[in-house]
Amino acid sequence: MERRDFIGFCASSCASSGLGFSIEALANTDARPRSYARTLLTDSSGKPLLARQLAVGENYVFHYPFEATPCFLLNLGKPTTQNIALKTRDGAAYQWPGGVGPQRAIVAYSAICSHQLTYPTRQISFISYRERSTAPQGGRANMIHCCSEHSEYDPAAGARVMAGPAPEPLCAILLGYDAATDQLHATGTLGGEMFNSFFSKFEMRLALEHGGGRAKQRVSGHSTVSPLSQFCKQQVKC
Repeated sequence: MERRDFIGFCASSCASSGLGFSIEALANTDARPRSYARTLLTDSSGKPLLARQLAVGENYVFHYPFEATPCFLLNLGKPTTQNIALKTRDGAAYQWPGGVGPQRAIVAYSAICSHQLTYPTRQISFISYRERSTAPQGGRANMIHCCSEHSEYDPAAGARVMAGPAPEPLCAILLGYDAATDQLHATGTLGGEMFNSFFSKFEMRLALEHGGGRAKQRVSGHSTVSPLSQFCKQQVKC
């Protein structure tokens, strides 16, 4: 039996037996890269976003691999370390390849916190990248910080958990970079995905925000990138 068929069989068996396991719970034991539609990152006018247009330290948001799953796009301003060894909450090991672009400084991560699934909405964001720490008790600079329980992730090291109760790194968004055109594409994910839990927890809110079943639709073709300051009305910096 092929591995993919085995996972499907186990998921079906668990559902029918009432054990309460989800496909996501099984999939989290597999930390290999997952391919989704190759998606061009564009600006608000629909033109390809160029790597050189990304301001250092600015929070940018786009949606991938689903219409309702937000991601951070960051230009850290300096090369990131390559091939960082990480683990999911289930102990599955994987290697984050590092940033892309001319300096290998551009990174992308799911903006869904791995602790309480906090994420940026159109109204407010409790999670963002901060060049300077705003935490009430210490905290580190150049971290993605979630104000829900003060989890901190290092975007230069595969979003490794540096503080707080988060059980695993943020799911990495794999990027493709074309040096000839300076364009960026999202191509897949790496690490622990939280999408099933996210859709389950915020089902009603996402339906209102995106309408009908659009929240779970796969992104393809292109995804619009916006500065976080334009995407949401208020950023909470604890």
